[in-house]
Amino acid sequence: MASSDGDSKMKIVHGPAGYILEDVPHLTDYAPDLPTYPNPLRSNPAYSVVKQYFVHMDDTVPQKVVVHKDSPRGVHFRRAGPRQKVYFKSDDVRACIVTCGGLCPGLNTVIREIVCGLSYMYGVNKVLGIDGGYRGFYAKNTITLTPKVVNDIHKRGGTILGTSRGGHDTGKIVDSIQDRGINQVYIIGGDGTQRGAAVIYEEVKRRGLKVAIAGIPKTIDNDIPVIDKSFGFDTAVEEAQRAINAAHVEAESVENGIGVVKLMGRYCGFIAMYATLASRDVDCCLIPESPFFLEGKGGLFEFIQRRLKENGHMVIVIAEGAGQDLLTESLQDMHQKDASGNKLLQDVGLWISHRIKDHFAKTNKLAITLKYIDPTYMIRAIPSNASDNVYCTLLAQSAVHGAMAGYTGFTSGLVNGRQTYIPFNRITEKMNKVVITDRMWARLLSSTNQPSFLDPKDVEEASKVEQPPTQLLEGDNCKNLDEAHKEEPLTQLL
Repeated sequence: MASSDGDSKMKIVHGPAGYILEDVPHLTDYAPDLPTYPNPLRSNPAYSVVKQYFVHMDDTVPQKVVVHKDSPRGVHFRRAGPRQKVYFKSDDVRACIVTCGGLCPGLNTVIREIVCGLSYMYGVNKVLGIDGGYRGFYAKNTITLTPKVVNDIHKRGGTILGTSRGGHDTGKIVDSIQDRGINQVYIIGGDGTQRGAAVIYEEVKRRGLKVAIAGIPKTIDNDIPVIDKSFGFDTAVEEAQRAINAAHVEAESVENGIGVVKLMGRYCGFIAMYATLASRDVDCCLIPESPFFLEGKGGLFEFIQRRLKENGHMVIVIAEGAGQDLLTESLQDMHQKDASGNKLLQDVGLWISHRIKDHFAKTNKLAITLKYIDPTYMIRAIPSNASDNVYCTLLAQSAVHGAMAGYTGFTSGLVNGRQTYIPFNRITEKMNKVVITDRMWARLLSSTNQPSFLDPKDVEEASKVEQPPTQLLEGDNCKNLDEAHKEEPLTQLL
């Protein structure tokens, strides 16, 4: 295998048959003479019976899962897991954990499993929790974390460490890391948080510090690229169904009842789409990726009237970022952003509810009863379900294995069902979005029997886009961030 530095931000390894490994940094890249030590797991009774427990140094995971017989081997990522040798003595490790950005089911589970993984697998007993996000490094006290302290936190929603948006000051953060003697940093957060982690890694590298920086991607919207899904997403979809069921009960209990449910999805509609497919009670799903219009032939109002005449009731699910372009300029200011650099959205659920009511009141065609349900913060604040708890455990343990093995500047993530280490820039360069020309969106349209709301011009434009004979699963569902998101200054993180 020939190795080359194809990108200053990423280690690239080329091999035969079009094999490309997008590798993650290692402490020895800038500190080549570091000593190694036998992995403590060799003498751990829990793992001594496991055959081939240690991951081979050449193990990688392909990003493409669908290939043709003549396809190149394509992009791979380094497989996560424990290595035979580690670069930290257990007694020397002083780790810290920080959570940033909005809440998400599973945060406490990840915290718990990092602490327990470090303690039970590697004998590490010095773990600090950073209070209140990035600014907690220099503005707040730390919290001592032990297996006893975190024993049952996975049963609670939120994060015991507290969180915040913004507050990223690279110099102050790395100064704090250095002053406290921290040599492993676990950063849990979304794409902005991971961008911040990448900057911290670069500063740590510039100072030549033996500090491993490991990220764990967090977004309830499932908008992080490359990885199969983000933790908390399954829980969010499951909880969203409860709101949809409530809306359905309300709607079918009255004549011409309409239930409107607003779900998370600032830039993408994955929660709305999957909750709709799972519930089977939704008549119309509106997401940011699929434009819609209200009035005229083929519009939403016409569809609502037709569905009410057919069934006597209906349920509408709308993602929070859908239809923002339809709100009048007097209701929105596209230039306003929160501390994370995300544009502030108007309540599209409340707005569309008022528009539906006003339309049918003016036309006098139908007397409707509309109920609006917004479960957003209830969903974000619940503990993770069984599936997400298992996933959080794998993510946390993979991050611990990677840091102990000397890897740094990486995000732990699931790719094609395998735990991997992914370079920070691959996580932050694009945003995962629903592709409305993909089969999954077609499945939703056939399930709800709703119109696509695309006018003939939109259909014509979509047909002009050349599609590959097979959509090889290498980021086909990833779209570049919109211009407003791309232009965020680096200080607007999380």
